[in-house]
Amino acid sequence: MRRTIAALFISLLASSTSGQDGPAPDCGLYIYRAEIVRVIDGDTVVADIDLGFDVWLRRERLRLFGIDAPERSTDAGRAAEEALRDKVEGLTLYICTVKAKRSDREATGSFGRYLAVIYRDGLSINDWLVASGYAEPFER
Repeated sequence: MRRTIAALFISLLASSTSGQDGPAPDCGLYIYRAEIVRVIDGDTVVADIDLGFDVWLRRERLRLFGIDAPERSTDAGRAAEEALRDKVEGLTLYICTVKAKRSDREATGSFGRYLAVIYRDGLSINDWLVASGYAEPFER
């Protein structure tokens, strides 16, 4: 029953925002629309997150889940930052946050940032960064 309600909510959300940020990804209950305010580096952004019912988390740092981009002090790091900026900055997109299985620390990573996958037009930006050579997969 819970899964059915979640699927209905996601389909309603997708139909109400069609054309703005692509189809809603199927990532369960932890899906949100977010305005990407700023790109910090190749794997960290600042976003305003729409929690629904006119409730927002403002200026929240998000670490892109499952990837590791080079440090921004390197040429490769600056290239990754610029590529991510071109893809997401200033747009309203879907994000899927990664829910911790054991602790809140896992949900926010070691620096207190929420872990997220960003979607644009139904495609994972995290996966795009890896496929384009701007980042590498990161396994914990």
